[in-house]
Parts: sequence; C-alpha cells; structure tokens
Amino acid sequence: MKKLLVICGATASGKTALAVECAKRLGGEVVSCDALLIYRGLSIGTAKPTREEMGGIPHHLIDVADPPENFTVHDYERLALAAVEDIFARGKVPVLCGGTGFYLNAVLFASGFGHAAADEGVRTKYNEIAVREGNAALHAMLKAVDPASAQKLHPNDVKRVVRALEIYELTGKRKSDQCDGQTPRYKYEAFAVDHPRAELYARIEQRTDAMLEAGLVREVEELLAAGVPEDAQCMQGIGYKEVVECLKNCKEHSTMRDIILKNTRNYAKRQITFFKKLPNLHWLAPSGEMAEEVLRIYERG
Repeated sequence: MKKLLVICGATASGKTALAVECAKRLGGEVVSCDALLIYRGLSIGTAKPTREEMGGIPHHLIDVADPPENFTVHDYERLALAAVEDIFARGKVPVLCGGTGFYLNAVLFASGFGHAAADEGVRTKYNEIAVREGNAALHAMLKAVDPASAQKLHPNDVKRVVRALEIYELTGKRKSDQCDGQTPRYKYEAFAVDHPRAELYARIEQRTDAMLEAGLVREVEELLAAGVPEDAQCMQGIGYKEVVECLKNCKEHSTMRDIILKNTRNYAKRQITFFKKLPNLHWLAPSGEMAEEVLRIYERG
C-alpha cells in the first residue's frame, strides 16, 4: 500500500522547514494542506514559503486559485489526490504539510456519503442556497438538524454539507447516525511538533510581527484595490480579516496586532485539538534531530 508522510500541527510550529528537510532525505515532494496557500497574491499573511525556504523541493497546491474564488474542500481533494498519485507514479514520496485539518483528512480518508438515494432536485436546491446565501448559511442549516455532522464538516466542504442535508430531508434521519465513517486511502505516518504552549505563543508573536513588518497591511490594501471583495473566502483568514476591519474602522495598528495574536493563539489551540484525534500521529519534542526521528519512524512503520 502506498505510504504518505504527513507533517501537521499548529500554526508557526515549524511545519514547512521540517517537511522540506524530510522531503530532501526521502526523495519526496511537498503537497500543501493549507486553506490560504492555495490563493495567488496572498503571501505575507499566509507565511507562504519562499523559493529559498522550499529548498529546491517541488511544492504542490500552492497558488492554484485566484483570490475571489470560492475554493471548496472538494476542489482541494480533487487537486491534491491528483498530485499525490502523480508523485507516487514518479517513484517519489508525497509529504503532506499543513495545518488545515479538513484538507488533510480529505486526502487521507475517503468519507462515506450515507446510504440514502440521491435526489438531484434536493441537491440543486441546497447548492443554490450556498450560491445565493453563502456556505456559512448552508452550514448553519445543517447544524440546526444534524450538529454532529456539522461539527465534522467544514463550511466550505459544500458537497458533503449538501449530501448530509439531502440525507436528512429524504429520510428524516441524520447522517451522523449512520455508520459510514472514514476509510483510509493510504498508509501514512503523521508528525507534529509539540512545542510548550509559552514557546508556541512566542513563535506566533514573532511571526505576526514579521508579517506586519513585511507589509501585511499593504498586501491587504492591494488585494482590495484589485477588486477582491472584503467578504471573499480568502479574506476571512486570520490576519486578513483583522486588517480589513482595521482599515474600515480606523483602528490603531497596535489594537489590530493584539486581535491577530489572540485569534491566532485560539486557532492554534483548535488545530492541536483537531490533530490529537488523527490516528498514527507522533508528537515530536522540538530539537535539531526531528528529521532523523521522523525518517526513523516512517521507514520502520
């Protein structure tokens, strides 16, 4: 069975550098699992890896969508699986790297869609709601009737949200009550760096200050000037939405910085909680020997 290497975990934990080092030693290529790195023009606020940081390793699923696009988990799944299979076909190891858990799961697992028959009329109705009112509104509809499924599905995973609503409408039963779980697509070993909380928060603060110094506000201003709507999906990312709010309400940059830090710390906590549930996850103590430990476990498993 084909075997992946996964480097995941909290924002600012050093995933990119570790993934690149492991890819160099394994003869691998990196597949990004980050919901904002897919967008062209979003570089500073996403900490998009530079050419130097990529270290000569090919990176996939970066800069594949324009900022105004509504990019779904299903879109990511389609492109990422194609990239993974292409990497395998060339005799190399796909190294999945990122902190967007829903994207990672879309590659690692094939999710069941329930046993109810399909109804194109029902699907069309819900898809039109998503287009007309937005993905969040559709997700709220699912949360009202099937909170367990809503908790597992990202609002941008429109295909699965629609299917869960379809199952409920056609059968009166929640998708979450059906035993159709997740089937692994590949063997894999997953790793995350286990920074002490104070250390992780310090890294987040350092990265936030570096983004602001590098011109995050200017980057957001240029995106808005280019016609990207302030309510576009990409502008809801941490860093971007706070800058937009600051520009609209003339807030002090110091206040904006504090809000970005608070929201990023909260996001990091949610990421850690999410990844703790991932099977086959190994937590790494921060050190200069992490790549050696990763390769030792990966090659042994």
